Amino acid sequence: MRINKLAAAVLLGVSALGLTGCTTGLQTKVSRFQVMPAPQGQSFVVAPLNAADMGGLEFSRYAELVAQRMQAQGYARAASIDQATMVVRLGYGVDDGHTEIVQDPFSYGRYGRYGLGFGGGWGGWGYGRGGYLWGWDDPFWYGGYGGYGSSISSYTYYVSQLDLDIRRKVDNASLFEGKAKARSRTDELGKLVPSLVDAMFTGFPGTSGETVKITVPPEGKQTATRSY
Repeated sequence: MRINKLAAAVLLGVSALGLTGCTTGLQTKVSRFQVMPAPQGQSFVVAPLNAADMGGLEFSRYAELVAQRMQAQGYARAASIDQATMVVRLGYGVDDGHTEIVQDPFSYGRYGRYGLGFGGGWGGWGYGRGGYLWGWDDPFWYGGYGGYGSSISSYTYYVSQLDLDIRRKVDNASLFEGKAKARSRTDELGKLVPSLVDAMFTGFPGTSGETVKITVPPEGKQTATRSY
């Protein structure tokens, strides 16, 4: 009985931490390779990586977010691709989802020990929907504590990604290649993409070849931060 009370108390603390994680920000992984020139009058246009997105209202919204970030870096918008010196190509999407099987850490086995099973893996990838998980490697996303012997449960998560490719127009030379990834329990692109754009441009253009974890706070909170 004492063990059950202790487990329940610790579980309550874990649940609180999980709720806190939902309010502290989106954790992303961002990798960047770059030889970006310092801003000296270069101009740009934003175009889709997926040609089917050309002219779409949804893409136009996200392209505007990227354009604003490029301007904040000191680059200028071009009136057309003919007048641009750089082409910024943007892609985004989410996979078909994964089912995660989790063992309750407070369920004791016949030897009096307890275990936790969780895993990852990016799986397949294709442009489409989007989503985000509050807590990149959080092992406590399970369906609840069912008591002794009720240790296995499951949940579904999605892996989303934003790609940014910047090339010099005159010779198509690559200047920047970036990917921002996140796991999610939902697939709402309208919430996902702005956060992934924030992550991509945090510390832009970044150290070439480096992958960093960047936490994007909820809308209206402080600016995004990176961790090591």
